[in-house]
Amino acid sequence: MPRTYAVIMAGGVGARFWPRSREKSPKQLLEIIGKGTMIQNTVKRLEAIVDPADIFIVTNKLQKPLILKQLPHFEDSRIIVEPVGRNTAPCIALAALHIRRLDPSAVMIVSPSDHLIADQVEFKRVINLAVETTATSQSLLTIGIHPTHPETGYGYIQMFMDGGAHNPHHNKGVLKVKTFAEKPNVQTAERFLASGDFLWNSGMFVWRVDEILRQIKVCLPDLDVEISKIEKVIGTSQYQSTLETVYGMIRGISIDYGVMEKAEAVYVIPGKFGWSDIGSWDEVFRMSGKDEKGNSITGKVIQKDTENSYVFSPNKLVATIGVSDLIVINTDDALLICRKDRSQDVKEISDYLKRKQMNEYL
Repeated sequence: MPRTYAVIMAGGVGARFWPRSREKSPKQLLEIIGKGTMIQNTVKRLEAIVDPADIFIVTNKLQKPLILKQLPHFEDSRIIVEPVGRNTAPCIALAALHIRRLDPSAVMIVSPSDHLIADQVEFKRVINLAVETTATSQSLLTIGIHPTHPETGYGYIQMFMDGGAHNPHHNKGVLKVKTFAEKPNVQTAERFLASGDFLWNSGMFVWRVDEILRQIKVCLPDLDVEISKIEKVIGTSQYQSTLETVYGMIRGISIDYGVMEKAEAVYVIPGKFGWSDIGSWDEVFRMSGKDEKGNSITGKVIQKDTENSYVFSPNKLVATIGVSDLIVINTDDALLICRKDRSQDVKEISDYLKRKQMNEYL
């Protein structure tokens, strides 16, 4: 059985979590639901599956010291720093190069840093099945989540319910992927849910490191040409300058669009382990405990005739009267108020602040 490594992608900002999530305090470094920050819980979850020394984190220069502060046991050499974010395909390719240098036949688990997993036992079973499936095959495997509602904030995966043609893994509960779908509108999401053959795209993957790099070479040849220049200088004094040069040349593209939608041997394991990517304040509200009026309240809050709302104000007093279905996030220097059904649009505020160069709020 090949050695298994895990890669945690942790370079994002979590713009839909503004104003709590900022460049210096991104979503994955926050304690949002339960105890422990998102990245602390992700590392702990993966340490139950692979050797802790075989976990890599990919992040950026600004967040690296913050991660090390939250994970004091983590080895500095296991944190890979991207000069600039270029989406998931370059991130995964860079991590794969580092792992291939250690073990060319390794299996690679890829996980975002900011997901909630309620059932750790079932999660471990699914990931172990994925590792077993990919260890001796050229399969690219992703984890799909059984949808519970017509969510518009997730991508979707359509699967062959009968296993699909030439599926050697069907008897183990591994299904062939039929197609990937981008984030839908409400009507399309409702059709996906009704069909029964669509899963939420979790953004978690398992594959052999040599196979994903081979598929990147086939599907993204321009990326392969540039990223290959880095492998030759890993561990040398030329690494940093080469990395910066290459990242100045490559374009950003997701692994889904760049590879998974084009490759042939792509499979999915349906998962039921209490998953959420906690992608918006509305999702936090959905996952949180509620009072008798359906409110989730944190901090100094006075409420009167308030219903079905999420209010977060740890340091300043907030009073709500006669309102419902609201998100209220009150930090030291910014206040967000929005309808729950518009929480996906919070990213537009972060984008606006960037355009106006209001960096003190980013």
